[in-house]
Amino acid sequence: MQRLRRLRQLGLAYLAFPSAEHSRFSHALGALAIGTRVFDALRAHSPEAFASERAFADQRRLLRASLLLHDLGHGPFSHACEAVLGVRHEQRTAAILAGAEIRDALAAIDVDPDAVLGLIVGAHDADPVLRELVSGPNLDADRMDYLLRDAYFTGVAGGTYDAAQLIASLRILEVDGRPQLGVDGRGVVALESFVLARYMMFATVYFHHTTRAFERVLGDVLRVLWPDPRALDAIETFLAWDDFRVIDDIRELDDEGVRALRERHTVYGLAAEFNAERDLSTFAQCEAALRSRYGDAVWSDSQEQLIHRLPLGTGGSAPTVRIRLMGRTVDARLASDLIAKLSGKAYWRKLFVRTEVASVDEARAICAEIIATGGQQRLF
Repeated sequence: MQRLRRLRQLGLAYLAFPSAEHSRFSHALGALAIGTRVFDALRAHSPEAFASERAFADQRRLLRASLLLHDLGHGPFSHACEAVLGVRHEQRTAAILAGAEIRDALAAIDVDPDAVLGLIVGAHDADPVLRELVSGPNLDADRMDYLLRDAYFTGVAGGTYDAAQLIASLRILEVDGRPQLGVDGRGVVALESFVLARYMMFATVYFHHTTRAFERVLGDVLRVLWPDPRALDAIETFLAWDDFRVIDDIRELDDEGVRALRERHTVYGLAAEFNAERDLSTFAQCEAALRSRYGDAVWSDSQEQLIHRLPLGTGGSAPTVRIRLMGRTVDARLASDLIAKLSGKAYWRKLFVRTEVASVDEARAICAEIIATGGQQRLF
């Protein structure tokens, strides 16, 4: 757990948002705290959902342990590390939970390590309410905490939501004969603020162009630092790495990327960005024009994210968020036009050029001309 103190929650985002220095350790404690608040509120509103006082206490203990440990498998700079090493953090968490030390610690508080892992990875046979709170696609305590925490430390006001009202509105509903975490009708506005906060944080923080550019640089540096990614497969070796060790070790490398990270020097300059699906054709034309001019000095960064991970418009079979509205249980999109509009994917596409080869101002002018002329670059 203490290693999480040395892993920044937002990786390299501090290069764009100087106060984003908070750790995964504080987030783990926050997820535990907010998840406990939710579970206690659920008991107050739905006492019949728990077979006994003992059953409630056992589930509460399992929930708290799972939320505390849910990020154990993250590596240095989190997602940049995953991209280089090719191993998801959930797999690392499973390996850590298989260790004798942590299994003994969990056994001492009467918690099953396998049940903890099941909640973290979202196992199908896990308790559906606990699973949603730990690793669910919409109403998990992980997301409830990191949105508020990240918004606070980055200063992005749009990333906040009415947590108190959302928690007070959560209910255990019966859907197709099974318990499911849902929302009382009085909490629709709070749920809307929660979904909108997620969109705002992806748009303004998680996919910020400065962060994305430095993540690309860091990825290149990590491939030099770790020429054989399999060398970190052993969990003991992997756990010896954290953000601070990476920064210390790369100082010895004679590399442009290292200097860029150390001095916040721009390697990739933003030429254009597009945040709507309808812009795909214009994006492709801008990319083609830049590659014609600058060749391999162009980096195309395309990100997409399910803002509200319902199967709305996707035909999927994942459980949807349900709203108890005027005696009926309905799909969230039927209770809120805003949630319906924000369900499904959002897109962020950016075009960068390497500053040592290309002129950022010229690249921006090329893209601006294509955009201004409706997707056609003037030839003379």
